[in-house]
Amino acid sequence: MMGNSLTRKEMEELHSLLIEQAKRKKYNQLNEYAPQKKQVDYHNASEPDVCLGAGNQLGKTYAAAHDAAYHMTGLYPDWWTGDRFKKPCKLWLCGKTTEVVRDSFQTLIIGDWSQEDGLGSGSIPRHLIQKVVKRTGTQGAVDTFTVKHVSGGYSRASFKSYDMGREKFQAATLDKVYFDEEPPADIYSEGRTRTNKGQLGNNTSLTFTPLLGMTEVVMQFYQDPKPNQRLVQFTIMDAEHYTDEEKQIIIDGYPEHERQARAEGIPILGSGRIFPVPEEDIKEHHIDTIPVHWRRINGLDFGWDHPQAGVQIAYDADNDVVHVVRGVKLRKAIPAEMALSVKKWGEWVPTAWPHDGYQHDKGSGKALAEQYRDSGINMLYEHATHEQGGIGVEAGIMDMIERMRSGRFKVDESLTEWFEEFRLYHRKNGKIVKLHDDIISATRYALMMIRHSEIETDTTEELDIDFITDFG
Repeated sequence: MMGNSLTRKEMEELHSLLIEQAKRKKYNQLNEYAPQKKQVDYHNASEPDVCLGAGNQLGKTYAAAHDAAYHMTGLYPDWWTGDRFKKPCKLWLCGKTTEVVRDSFQTLIIGDWSQEDGLGSGSIPRHLIQKVVKRTGTQGAVDTFTVKHVSGGYSRASFKSYDMGREKFQAATLDKVYFDEEPPADIYSEGRTRTNKGQLGNNTSLTFTPLLGMTEVVMQFYQDPKPNQRLVQFTIMDAEHYTDEEKQIIIDGYPEHERQARAEGIPILGSGRIFPVPEEDIKEHHIDTIPVHWRRINGLDFGWDHPQAGVQIAYDADNDVVHVVRGVKLRKAIPAEMALSVKKWGEWVPTAWPHDGYQHDKGSGKALAEQYRDSGINMLYEHATHEQGGIGVEAGIMDMIERMRSGRFKVDESLTEWFEEFRLYHRKNGKIVKLHDDIISATRYALMMIRHSEIETDTTEELDIDFITDFG
């Protein structure tokens, strides 16, 4: 070789190397996978039942395909901290119809089988795919396939579709079931049951865009998750493969009534969300130290069968801006347990509470508000009312919306459960759905009584914010 010129032989060798490099990349996609943060959260979730609720075209099915590949091969990456199958596993890979499964899930996992050289171009390396059995009746569809596991045995997976009916989801014993897009409730329940005796016990994955609204399956993760369930929300703002300009173009292209479901993975809710305000407009960075001239007040919403919740508002009276800076949400907790959290925010801070605080406990005979006062919370001596009188919920909500729209209502970005309720708070047939609104209600009570907020008289100590982390 002289200068920059190559001999014919060298050019042929270089061409062969480039072909081999492209071939290795095509048939070993598992090594090429670079998951985004929300996808990593999904893979590493320790709960048995995991839901990746995501907008369209953000990579939810792509993540599920690679998750299945890791388990079937046993080739886990260095960043993996989730559950591992130490021996071959049995999986179901499910979707809406046979055709939809073939064109999405199947293609992403084993490759486009309709192409002559397509097998092995999915998430599972080609050299590990051992046997593929066709499905009769649908061209190009696969029924089952086997994959070599690093332990020496063979993993087996079957493709299923919801239109087969519940009966086709019975009788098997499996290690994991993947549902791509939302299944009917009976099929979801039956699929979960199949994993009861698997290697890790109950183990299911649900990846979907919630276009069907607040269904029975959706509610399990979005409104009432059990300790064994985990929701990972993947919005278009979390997507790392789009620029900010591309994100806005995509959002603007969706019909308005579907925009939040398709872009943010938020269920379409009845007659619509109560707070028609972009989340980014009210979210603010953590305030390390509350300015000493800001007034403060807490809000408390009682509960037992449903969670009780508390928030603290720091009020910048000079600019008429409220900042929700602290929050806590507890299930089946006595007043003393709530007091442990609220008193950390400053025992001097006045606390607003709702009208049901006058209800008397049958055991002690004391009013509910009095029990919280006895626990050390500085409860106001009257229940929350609007300054002009009354306790109307609609008036309180309109005040919140007006403040949000005018930039006078901010919420600390770390208050995740506050934002979860904010996203799901909705109306049905024009009426507010009074479910899973505990921390929002606590905020409303505090805002109603903002006129009773106070400035700390003793400011000799630094006013640091130690955020409560016992949401649950």
